Amino acid sequence: MSNYTEVLKQARELTPEEQLKLINDLISVARHQVMARPRRSILELRGLGKEVWKDIDAQEYVNQERDSWNG
Repeated sequence: MSNYTEVLKQARELTPEEQLKLINDLISVARHQVMARPRRSILELRGLGKEVWKDIDAQEYVNQERDSWNG
């Protein structure tokens, strides 16, 4: 039996008041864990994949893409 299933089974044996208290405590724990995560910045992706475009002329690429739209 998984930990989750076992905990759920135990939670069902609690009174409704105890279940609500457990829910509030779990929300508090989860909220703390989420808030403790470091914020990420889109700027961390700067330069990612630049090696793919290394030998490609940007204007020529754009021209080829535009030409492909016209069929």
